[in-house]
Amino acid sequence: MTDESNAGATTTQPAVEPDGLLSDLTPIEAEDPTGPEPGAGVGRRLWLGTSRYRPVLVLTVAMFIFASIDQSQFLTNENIQNLLTAVAGMWIIAMGQTFCVLTGSADLSSGAIAAVISVMLAKTAGLPTGLAVALALIAGTAFGAIANGLLIGRFRLSFFVVTLATGTALGGIVTLWSGGDSFLYNKSLVNYLSIGRHLGVAGPIWLMAIVFVLALYIERKTYFGRNLFAVGGSLSAARLSGIRTDRTLVYVFGVSGFAAALAGIVETGLVGSVNPVVDPSIALTAIAAVLLGGTSLYGGAGSVVGTAFGVLFIGVLDNALNLAGVQTAWQSVVTGVILIAAVAAVPGAGLGRRSLGATLIRKIRPQDAQADTTEPPTAGTLSK
Repeated sequence: MTDESNAGATTTQPAVEPDGLLSDLTPIEAEDPTGPEPGAGVGRRLWLGTSRYRPVLVLTVAMFIFASIDQSQFLTNENIQNLLTAVAGMWIIAMGQTFCVLTGSADLSSGAIAAVISVMLAKTAGLPTGLAVALALIAGTAFGAIANGLLIGRFRLSFFVVTLATGTALGGIVTLWSGGDSFLYNKSLVNYLSIGRHLGVAGPIWLMAIVFVLALYIERKTYFGRNLFAVGGSLSAARLSGIRTDRTLVYVFGVSGFAAALAGIVETGLVGSVNPVVDPSIALTAIAAVLLGGTSLYGGAGSVVGTAFGVLFIGVLDNALNLAGVQTAWQSVVTGVILIAAVAAVPGAGLGRRSLGATLIRKIRPQDAQADTTEPPTAGTLSK
């Protein structure tokens, strides 16, 4: 090939980013990877932007309206604040879980990390409360980044096995460290965050808003957020493009550990005591909320906005059943059945690429089904 033809050729080079955590959090001018086309009007852009979590959005609004009509106590300031406070811990954990699921993984140790942090607060009660809270947040981040992220990102171990093993080990530590005893806990700073009211709004609700805004900013406006979608879309392609995938996964599980620690602190303040029992359902419920919000189980697509609606859906459902006087056992049955139906209606949330609604449409329109012959990848793998 001549020099002239070589001069006319274009070569695509992978983008080189500065190295380090601060560079990953550097703001970028990029459009939301899941957003609508730029040529649409404002109203249409907002509506199209809800495509992934539109089913749970519609279900949440419908359930909210129904509960408001059926239960006179539902639409009161006190009940709405109680509803949001009740889901504060799950909300915070679910925001961290969203980052994990976006990379094609999940953190099953969140409940155990929250329990360890709760016991840690009781054991460090003699320290200044601010220092004890800071140490608890650092410990939670370390559990996530080192015990989970390092093994998954650096050594390529299965996230399912690693996080399940970490949760089991931490559950044993909770029992050994606490001696199986419960402790009363009453510290001003933790109470300020958990049961205090600021401008008439409960402290956990303020925390929920802060965590949501911070997670949304990181997801959409930083290199780290962009890398989440790249790693979840294709781990090998992300690695070839120059992204430090191992470092990204360490950060992701560090964020999840931080969120679990913060949730543990909030729940300890709300209850006013330390219960040395790991709640095995909190991590799974948070993951269910993430999937309800339209985040793909395979990674690479989703948003913390959808996760927020997923948590609200579960919270409104539980609150409405409580106000209706439904027995606890039947609440579990009804909640499970509704969650299965809701997940089936959300695109990408289940084990398949399409929602149940899309599948039924393709059954009715076989010509569309013939055009789609792509087989979904194996679930639970990071390498795509």
